[in-house]
Amino acid sequence: MSLKGKNILVTGHNGFIGKKLVNELEKKGSKIIILEDESGNRIDIRNWEKIKGIKDIDIIYHLAAVTYVPFSFKNPRKTYDVNVNGTLNILELGRLIDVEKIVSMSSYVYGKPEYLPIDEDHPIKPNNPYTKSKVLMEQLCKAYTDDFDLNCIIFRPFNIYGTGQSENFLIPSIMNQIQSGNIELEDSEPKRDFIYISDVINALIRADNLKDPFNVFNIGYGKSYSVREIVDKIVEIYRKPVEVKYTGETRKNEIMDTVANIDKAREKLGWKPVVNLDTGLKNIMDKNFI
Repeated sequence: MSLKGKNILVTGHNGFIGKKLVNELEKKGSKIIILEDESGNRIDIRNWEKIKGIKDIDIIYHLAAVTYVPFSFKNPRKTYDVNVNGTLNILELGRLIDVEKIVSMSSYVYGKPEYLPIDEDHPIKPNNPYTKSKVLMEQLCKAYTDDFDLNCIIFRPFNIYGTGQSENFLIPSIMNQIQSGNIELEDSEPKRDFIYISDVINALIRADNLKDPFNVFNIGYGKSYSVREIVDKIVEIYRKPVEVKYTGETRKNEIMDTVANIDKAREKLGWKPVVNLDTGLKNIMDKNFI
């Protein structure tokens, strides 16, 4: 790794992923730059007048984004503004100061799978404002690579989980409810490929080794679990009586199964996940209840 001594801008540094990435980069000797002005006030990535004054950056990890799908349906303008225009500002900054590379994160942009496991060549079929904004973000990154030789690496993580995640997401929601002895969820059947946060951070760090001008990588575990299977595992770890209820309600545009093909990340990054679901859930349970 060659991150020691590098000046690294991390957008979204206070987020679920950002905090853990900053911690790992600091361990490797990087100097972290965050989006704050001289008075310590946060700089919005949409504010080009503030962004354009940033200098002396070697690498940018661009994580700041609107990420919650239900929010994107209620607030589409803000979702596109942050995820597209904010990314445009970061790319333009990278072009002007000639950064070594920009590492960004997209999302599950594949829609209903045509085949499993899903590789990076799978057709792109976003089905909500959030994922559509992320497709536009990816296209902007590719355009800046093609037109201005900017090096961009995009990660498409599947379902990230870990300590410190918002309760809007499935696993922290279950962890929060279980303390009352009752869990109520909607559909028990959808299956997802869950990837632990430390494995995601490891992939992000390994992007430093990549010399390609543009590349996209799936990040997942390579196996899917249903909502019911997740609940059963958590209840088993909890070891106290819990009543579980499913309302049977189905979300709009629900996808019933996703599994990541991670061969490309294994081959080009030398990366593989090391935390299985049982271990990851136990880690969260230990942090929450011990």
